[in-house]
Formats: sequence, C-alpha cells, structure tokens
Amino acid sequence: MKKIIITAVVFLVVGLGIGWLVFKSTTASENGTERKILYYQDPMNPANTSSTPKKAPDGMDFVPVYETQKGGGSQKKIAYYQDPMHPWFTSDKPGTAPDCGMDLVPVYEGDENAEGIKIDPVTVQNIGVKIETVKKQKLQNVIRTTGKVDYDERKVTTVTTKIMGWVEKLFVNYTGKYISKGQPLFEIYSPELVSTQEEYLQAIRYLKKVSNSSEDVKNGAQELVNSAKRRLLYWDISEKDINEIEKNNAPKKTLTIYSQVNGTVVEKMVFEGQQIMAGMGLYKVADLSNVWVMADIYQVDLPWVKLGQKVDLELSYLPGKTYKGTVTYIYPYLNEETKTIKVRTEVKNTSNYDFKPGMFATVKLVSPISVDAVVVPDQAIIRTGERTIAVMSLGGGYFDPRDVKLGVSSDGIVQVLEGIKDGEKIVVSSQFLIDSESNLKAAIQQMRGHEGMDMSKPMDEQKSNEQTKSGPDKNDVVNKNEKTKSNKTEMKHGDNNLVRKGVIDLNAIDENKDGKVFQDQMDWNVISDKPGKCPICGMTLKESSLHEAKGNLIKHGFKVK
Repeated sequence: MKKIIITAVVFLVVGLGIGWLVFKSTTASENGTERKILYYQDPMNPANTSSTPKKAPDGMDFVPVYETQKGGGSQKKIAYYQDPMHPWFTSDKPGTAPDCGMDLVPVYEGDENAEGIKIDPVTVQNIGVKIETVKKQKLQNVIRTTGKVDYDERKVTTVTTKIMGWVEKLFVNYTGKYISKGQPLFEIYSPELVSTQEEYLQAIRYLKKVSNSSEDVKNGAQELVNSAKRRLLYWDISEKDINEIEKNNAPKKTLTIYSQVNGTVVEKMVFEGQQIMAGMGLYKVADLSNVWVMADIYQVDLPWVKLGQKVDLELSYLPGKTYKGTVTYIYPYLNEETKTIKVRTEVKNTSNYDFKPGMFATVKLVSPISVDAVVVPDQAIIRTGERTIAVMSLGGGYFDPRDVKLGVSSDGIVQVLEGIKDGEKIVVSSQFLIDSESNLKAAIQQMRGHEGMDMSKPMDEQKSNEQTKSGPDKNDVVNKNEKTKSNKTEMKHGDNNLVRKGVIDLNAIDENKDGKVFQDQMDWNVISDKPGKCPICGMTLKESSLHEAKGNLIKHGFKVK
C-alpha cells in the first residue's frame, strides 16, 4: 500500500514538473521571448542591412535585428490627424478643426485612407525640408518693365518764317536754352518786309489827306491801312514794331521774330547771316513740363493694362525716388522684333526736369485681379512642362505629391486654382523639390512604389516582414534570376498592348467586366485589365474604377469612347 502511495506521489510530482515546464515554454512563446530575426545590420553603418549573416567591409560581423514583441507590435501607430469634415486639412498633432470645431481624428499607418509617403524624420531634417501653411490673401498682378522717356508730341513746336530773308542777328544761339513766349529769337532782313512797311506808311499818309473827304473815300483809305498792317501781322511782326514804324514814319531794315511758345530749344538749324526761305525750320522747341514714358508690355500681360491705370516709375540715377504716372494710350500694333506692345504713360515732370527725353525708367504697373486667392510660394511648385506638382505635408512624416492648377503669379507667390486648400501645409525647400522632369519621374516612381510602406525602415526589414506573414520562400535565391527574366519578358511583351492610343475604349479593355482596370498614375494612357507595371516608367499600375480611369484620361487631354 505504501509503495502504491509513494509511486503515486512520484508520478504526481513529475507530472506537475513537466506541466510547469510546458506552461513556461508556452507562456514564454506567447509573450514573445523567443524573438525571430528579421534581418542583419552593420553595427557601424545601420543603413547597410542583409537578409543573411555576413561581414561588414571593416571585418565586423553583422548583428541580428529581432522582431518586436507581439504585445507592443499589435498596436497601430498614428500616421497623422485629419479633419473629419474636410479631409484635406491634416496635422501631426491632435487638436480641433479650424472651420467646424470638431476634434481631429487619427489616421493610422496602413489604413486605406492613409495617403502619402512616409519619410524618416531624420531624413527630412537632413535634406532641409521646410514647410509653410497655405493661406489666402489679396493677390495683385505686378508688371515690371522698362520704359523710355520721350517728348510729349503735342507740345513740340517748329519755329519757321513765312517770308524769305537773311538772319541779321540771333538772340537764341544754342541748343538747350529755355525760351518763354514773347522772347525775341532773331532779327530778319527781307525786301518784302521793307516794301510792305512802305506801303503801310503810304496808306497812313493817304488816310490823313482824305480826312475831310466823304465817308466812302475815308473808308477806302482806312481799308488800305488795315490791309498793309494785317500783312505785317501775318508775317509774325509784332504790334510793338508796327507802332514803332508808324511813330518813326520810316521803314525798318530788320524786324524781330518772337517766340510763340514756352519750352526748351532741342534743335537749332539757323545761324547768323544765313539766308532763310519761307517755311524753313529754324528751331525745334519742346515743352518738357509733361513727358511720355513709352513702356514695352508683353502680350501675355496686356489684359492687365487699362487706360487710366496708375503707374509707379523710378529713375536709376535717382535711387529711392518714386514718381507717379498714368496710362493714357495703348498702341494698336505689335513690335515684330521685340514681340511687345507700346504703352504710353504720361508723367508730370518736376521743376528740375528729372525726366529727360532719351532716359530709361523702370515702370511698375499694379493691377488688382483677385481677392482672397489661395496662394503659395513660387519656389514650392515643381514644373515639368506637362505637369505642375506641389508636395504637401500631411503630418507625422507623411508627404503627398499633388497635381495643381495655377493662376497668375506676383512677387514670388502664385495663385492656386485647384488642388490645394486654405490651411494645408506645403513643402517649400529647394532640396526636397526636384525640378528636372526625368529626376521628378524617378523620384515620384520611387515614392509611389513605396506607398503604404514605412520608408524609415530598411527595405530588407520590410521584405522580411512580408515573408514572415506569407512564409519564407525556400527557392528565393534560386528563382531570383528567373523572376527578373520573367518580368523583363512581360514588360517587353506588354509594350504595345498597355500603351493606349487614339480614342481609348475602357469597356473593351475591361475584359473580365468587373468594372475595374489598372492605370499608371504618371502615363495615364497605360491601362490594363490585369495588375502589372508600366512599360514606360516601371511604376506599378493602380487599380481604378472605369469612372475614375475615364476622369483621369479626360483631365490629362486623352480622348475616351
């Protein structure tokens, strides 16, 4: 009996021991103490990874990187926060929406509505990414151009004589001299003037003789006097000289010609002793109190120039001073050499005549064209020639390259008509933006190819995670070259089939009639009914409904049946 009891106790103790060991092993396994190796890492250069053990260039062994514990890895990580009513408004911190006041909801990594590309914050800092908030403001179109100062054609006068003669004396004898109205210009000797003076004096004497005659005779004599005097006046002889001739009762050899205008002598074509003919130009006088500035405007800017528009002008030799002018005329023809239109600006000159004809002036025309427009810095826009792209920051290290439609630009900012909303955050740093079309396609291809993946982790780690979920491929090394050859053959075979030309029939492409196709997000006319890659850029085709694919084609200028 005792043996039976002792034997039972021994078996009970052994069973409890074995059960404790099994329970401990299971618990340890469930708690993740048995960690799985994801990949191997160079201890001196963590970016250098491998799926198998190896040695680093410096001779050190690669160290293993283990899978995180299940309890910690099962929790979803928040990518960023989003306005539930306006999904385009995002933030990397919790808060409230500015428009509706609702709490921002978290968007988790791996969710279907998690957009954009995840970039390691260290990488973001290293490449110098700068972010600004998109805002609305009053936008004005500013045109800056060069104008040439010219005379006001309405205030340019040529001084001539109406009779032939010789210049006996010049009172204005150099160019640039300012003259006033009534100022003597020169003295002229003319046989016609002398004979007309004598006729005038004879008419006066005859009038005196017939003073006691009948009214008809006196009126006839008076008419002779008036006729001779009128002829002298028509020849620009002044009343003062005529009265002096009458007072002295003798003709004068020379008579003085006076200025009829105020202005500056800009040309002088007469000299003392010179014989002059009737109608010959002697002086060119310009009134510089008002001048014209002729500005050259390109055709694209012409809609923003209006008559009566105010203009700011600057002269290079007077820095810091600004003058005002007014657009008074837009010429109705284009200069074929410069491809510009002349726009005339009228400017009131200063007392010192700061605006001198022949000078060049800087012309600035400001035209209000929009109120409260969504604007972004001009350097934040990537222009490829066919596309216009802005890189938006969603928060939490997520970025989204987005097609935008632009309006006018002014003073380093550009109007956004479509694609960006007020309050969003845009990347403005030059290091992050790629302005070469080829580099842009390669960069976006690389980023698009990693959508939904964490670019802060090594590729080998992500590959290892995928293999952990689906199971390791025993023939991965053996089939690597065969898969590469197969992909190349598939792309080559699909070149002519996937690139659609002419009028695109989406219903015909949808062979399995499931209402969906696969479309490239850069070369929109590359469409397939099956998953694959673009034969042009190598990007993975994205699944889209027929309606979405049709909208993309129409938006980018393709014809759809």
